[in-house]
Amino acid sequence: MAGYRIDRVSEDISREITAVIRELKDPRVQGCLLTVVRVEVNSDASFAKVYISAMEGLDAAKNAVQGLKSATGFIRRRVGGNLHLRKTPELKFIADDSVAHGISIAEKLKELDSGEKNDG
Repeated sequence: MAGYRIDRVSEDISREITAVIRELKDPRVQGCLLTVVRVEVNSDASFAKVYISAMEGLDAAKNAVQGLKSATGFIRRRVGGNLHLRKTPELKFIADDSVAHGISIAEKLKELDSGEKNDG
């Protein structure tokens, strides 16, 4: 499969998983604000790593990933049905702390900015 096709499939899977996460009834998933950071699909589209981040931090993301792992069959069926893929990739959910890391960087930048205004 060409590189642009894999990129397009990755984006489509990310969008569909985000929509399906909103519908899940698992309290581990519903209790926090989840973000699909990125989806990495291998070259033959048989396997996909889905990186999940939570606003509450890495512990909440790990807990949500446990809920997503238990709902993998449901999520995979919905993604395959909505995208009409010949072969729906096997999904592996991985906790990621990039959203929390980004928030901490933004807070540090805000502190630096307010420090410069006080000095000037």
